[in-house]
Amino acid sequence: MLLSVDHVTRYFYDQPVRAVVQSHRLTPSVFEGQKVLDWQVTVTDGLPGGAFRDGAGDRVQGWSVQGPLTEIEVRVTGRVETFDLAGVLRGHRESVSPLCYLDDTMPTRADTALVELARNAMGEEATLAAAHRLSDAVADAIRWTPGVTEACTTAAEALALGEGVCQDHAHALIAVARASGLPARYVSGYLMSGSEGATGDAAHAWAEIWIEGLGWVGFDPTNRCCPDDRYIRLGSGMDAQEAAPIRGVARGAGQESLDVSVAVQLAEQ
Repeated sequence: MLLSVDHVTRYFYDQPVRAVVQSHRLTPSVFEGQKVLDWQVTVTDGLPGGAFRDGAGDRVQGWSVQGPLTEIEVRVTGRVETFDLAGVLRGHRESVSPLCYLDDTMPTRADTALVELARNAMGEEATLAAAHRLSDAVADAIRWTPGVTEACTTAAEALALGEGVCQDHAHALIAVARASGLPARYVSGYLMSGSEGATGDAAHAWAEIWIEGLGWVGFDPTNRCCPDDRYIRLGSGMDAQEAAPIRGVARGAGQESLDVSVAVQLAEQ
């Protein structure tokens, strides 16, 4: 499938700030499931800084913008050819041990309810079928409902509420997988908007679970499936904050607000 992306993030400051420094994970991952045909990231008046590929295989690019300024636009455009690998992250090069992804973080820490959910769904062995059961259990326990949770909502809080969005689904699946002894991590990316039966925004998130003998396998509880050729993978991390496509700081007293628009569509050949 050939997908086009137009992703615009605008930052606004109610008072001029002296400078902004950002770190981007906005370049599609390199693996057999996707091939970048063209890709461009631009930052208003931005100066590109150092770039590197981290231990998880993600490309990280630094940017800085000198002020005074009250507005910045980060724009991502490009085309990616995608292939359905049934969620398996085949051909992705990374140096970090999967065992690192057994550690808890604040958003993914399992409370008693998450541990019980994992115990009821997991079964006896850490198999691919067990991982599917964990994903289905999370989808059953947390109904997809936009606007009821916030960026700081934890997996435990989303489970108690019984509602959330793709970030909450990913955090909860990571929590129950780690509680079951399975390494798991958060993945950020895109989902083709208007996909038949697809739920969620075009900027999307899911989880990957390490399955012995297969490697990393993606699970999207929001859509009750493994990522296929409708998905574009950007990067991963222990949780949403670490895997965020854009992270940054502003020097100054101005309060920040932002506006995001994302369109992911079938592209012409």
